[in-house]
Amino acid sequence: MKILIIQDTDWLKRNPAQQHHLAEMLSLRGHEIRVIDFEILWRTQGRRELHSEREVFSNICKIHKGARVTVIRPGIIKIPLLDYISVFFSQKKEVYRQIKEFAPDVIVGFGPISYLAGTAARSYHVPFIFYWIDVSHRLISSKPVQLIAWTLERITLRLADRVLTINDKLKEYVIKIGAPPERTQVLRAGIDFAHFDPSISGDTIRERYGLAKEDVVLFFMGWLYKFSGVKEVALQLGKSGNSNFKFLIVGDGDLYDELNQLKEKCSVSDKIILTGKKPYAEIPALIAASDICLLPAYPTKKIMQDIVPIKMYEYMAMKKPVISTKLPGVMKEFGENNGVVYVDKPEDVVKKATELVHDGNLEELGLKARGFAERYSWDNITDEFERVLKEATSRKETLNSRDT
Repeated sequence: MKILIIQDTDWLKRNPAQQHHLAEMLSLRGHEIRVIDFEILWRTQGRRELHSEREVFSNICKIHKGARVTVIRPGIIKIPLLDYISVFFSQKKEVYRQIKEFAPDVIVGFGPISYLAGTAARSYHVPFIFYWIDVSHRLISSKPVQLIAWTLERITLRLADRVLTINDKLKEYVIKIGAPPERTQVLRAGIDFAHFDPSISGDTIRERYGLAKEDVVLFFMGWLYKFSGVKEVALQLGKSGNSNFKFLIVGDGDLYDELNQLKEKCSVSDKIILTGKKPYAEIPALIAASDICLLPAYPTKKIMQDIVPIKMYEYMAMKKPVISTKLPGVMKEFGENNGVVYVDKPEDVVKKATELVHDGNLEELGLKARGFAERYSWDNITDEFERVLKEATSRKETLNSRDT
């Protein structure tokens, strides 16, 4: 199949997510994949220019060796707010161009920008799948743009031949705002068990960052959003008397500079380790170096209400216990007694970690976490995704033949 993916974020620089795994796994199965993305990180990581030109990146492989994905990046006006307006028009032009030149068998959309793919797909009778891995409009800082994005998401739900969500809570949400229940299903995140193997040693990582054998390492990875709760955990760690507790933070983003400053101002430089963004290949060893993994995001933030970050499965596959705030999507997905322990707010994480260490529960919780993660694999998830795409394609072909 020829598969066209459209998304409203940076395919190249953002951390690997659901769409990266699925696209690359399908590529390895012989499908041809093209992605239209958005250089959303231009303000901090892009070239200094008023306007960017269209770019094409061939043979992109972020995760699965041998995969080949073509990424097409339409040009934008690099002025705040105008970037969102300009990408709407440049991506629209690119979608129609790809339909004519690439002739995709199916189009898959992620985020509000999928509206463009949905309308184009309907015009050209191409099957369209709308995939929700988060509530994208809530990540937009501009309130007017956020409202527009929310409206587009609701319209796009009705344009889709099939709506996919990454967890049950998100399925409830999209049905509530207009997704047809009979065309909506859950397709969860998966795990590459050859990559996330709990037998991998973290000793080299601990040695690299000066972590002693007796140190208890709390771990977080991912984009450092303001609402991630990472800063609050760091502050509590500084106030605690646990001198052997360390906080290993892997990733970059909005909070990175602030955390660097906090290390010096709050005298926690010996407790907080900021690695910056690391290659995907190094992630298992980094997790292996930890004792407890964290998802401390503020549960009151709407963006976190219905999602289950893929990092949760990766933590658990590495046989690590997880402390998470009481995020509705996470609690519904993992429940109780599966290696995930819940706290009310990020400020409670250090206290809970101290209790777990004192009670000697880490190994037992880690085994439960691994047991839960073993239900999923990228091979099985890709099998189901491939089946959904083929089913949508064959159904569209049947309907088209009836109309002719």
